[in-house]
Amino acid sequence: MSITLTPNIPDPDGFYDELLKAHEGLNDTDSQALNARLILILANHIGDRQMLRAALRAAR
Repeated sequence: MSITLTPNIPDPDGFYDELLKAHEGLNDTDSQALNARLILILANHIGDRQMLRAALRAAR
C-alpha cells in the first residue's frame, strides 16, 4: 500500500483558499487547534494505521 503524494484534490487552489479562510480571525493557538482537529478528523476518516504511518513519514 502506498500513499498518494501527487495532486489528487479537484480544484486544489480552491481547497487551499477554503483552508486559509477557515483560519481567518483565529489567533495562533486557535489556528493550531483547528489544524490538530482537522488532522484527527482526517486520520479517523482514513482509519488505516499503516497508511497513517506512511503519511507521518512523508510529512516529516
